[in-house]
Amino acid sequence: MIPSRLYISAAHKSSGKTTISLGLCAALSRRGLLIQPLKKGPDYIDPLWLGAASSTTCYNLDFNTMSHAEILHKLDSKGAGKDLVLIEGNKGLFDGLDLDGSTSNAAMARLTQSPVILVIDAEGMTRGVAPLLLGYQAFDTEVNIAGVIFNKVGGSRHEKKLLEITEHYTDLVVLGAVHRSSDMLLAERHLGLMPYNETDKALSRIALIADRVQQQVNLDTLLEVGKQCADMPDYSFPVNEQAAVTTGKRIRIGICRDRAFGFYYADDLESLQQQGATLVPINTLEDKGLPDIDALFIGGGFPETQMKRLSSNTEMRAAIYDAIEEGLPVYAECGGLMYLSESIRWHEKTYPMVGIIPAQTVMCERPQGRGYVSLSENEAMPWPLIQKDVPPSAISAHEFHYSKLDDEQGKLIQKGTFVYAVKRGFGINGKQDGWLYKNLLASYSHMRDTRKYPWTKRFIAFIHQKKQLDKT
Repeated sequence: MIPSRLYISAAHKSSGKTTISLGLCAALSRRGLLIQPLKKGPDYIDPLWLGAASSTTCYNLDFNTMSHAEILHKLDSKGAGKDLVLIEGNKGLFDGLDLDGSTSNAAMARLTQSPVILVIDAEGMTRGVAPLLLGYQAFDTEVNIAGVIFNKVGGSRHEKKLLEITEHYTDLVVLGAVHRSSDMLLAERHLGLMPYNETDKALSRIALIADRVQQQVNLDTLLEVGKQCADMPDYSFPVNEQAAVTTGKRIRIGICRDRAFGFYYADDLESLQQQGATLVPINTLEDKGLPDIDALFIGGGFPETQMKRLSSNTEMRAAIYDAIEEGLPVYAECGGLMYLSESIRWHEKTYPMVGIIPAQTVMCERPQGRGYVSLSENEAMPWPLIQKDVPPSAISAHEFHYSKLDDEQGKLIQKGTFVYAVKRGFGINGKQDGWLYKNLLASYSHMRDTRKYPWTKRFIAFIHQKKQLDKT
């Protein structure tokens, strides 16, 4: 069992818990400690930053796509041999989809038996922190709220008041008071933090945040709190089910990874590799063509921020267009779908894209799809089933996009078809998602490879099917 772990949460979103978590990961790593970061919920951006701060890979824990056993196995396996597992929550401690709190951060902290450190945005607050902290302690006594870190503190006098009030009214340990500073802020974009892969100053910003956290948080006491975690519940996880479904010659899957595309779950990519795939990195901004590959995976990202460069690389656009027309198996999610459309329109500027999807991508001021989605798969889906006992009519995924496809003339259904009916969420048009053309599947929904929906196994099996057909 993992000897030490902490759950970093907050009273509400935008309290600064990601910044504090980054600082903790980096400051503790400076001590030579091995820190394993984990992030609750469907998130690509925070894990990139957390992984960079701890010099390792950050993984996600998500009630929507994972069973309790999978969550515990992930924590157990990835935390093995580490000095501390640091789990960063999403939103507030008691926030979640369900009325009973079964998908909340509190539920995750209970399941993983992790002591909770509350990050409190103290801006403009003094005595009011007492009823806030007391209320959080009393709301669910099974959650071990073991300490508090005040954030956005106004100065030494403000800090002194917060410490005195907390000591007088509560039994919580104040682990730190991080003072308000503009250079602690991380740049944000419409879906959260600016992705780590888009900024050249990421490491220097992490170092600065680590300096402040190191100075203003009692790291020794924090580590002692981490040792207070109880044993995790026993769980049964059939690891042998994760074995490769295919054997023989390794297949080569191109992965678009650059400033335009970087949203990939680390364990999804690891699953592809475990099943015999060699992942070949592709830079859509600089490479002038596709390498020798058997399939292509274009994940999410912010292609609109790089649309001029993407458009100017006409060689790559033509290479991808021709490859799809020639039957290359391609899977594209969200940003990848946008790149494959006719063009992207944003801020009154329009740039041509790959053009295989017969619709224009239009950026909007408000989210077009945001949050969990539920999909029902139909008979048009070409990827073969792997687990016969898992019905393809219940697929849990998520979407985060400010863009939409402009298909007023109905060209999408004229050229291709849809493989998903949207039961919850928006997808491509509010009713459907997963546009299929030849061997291309493009979707606004982001999948997560789990035992409930092993999409990587299905994609691998599909690639092997096509390779066999090519031989005949």
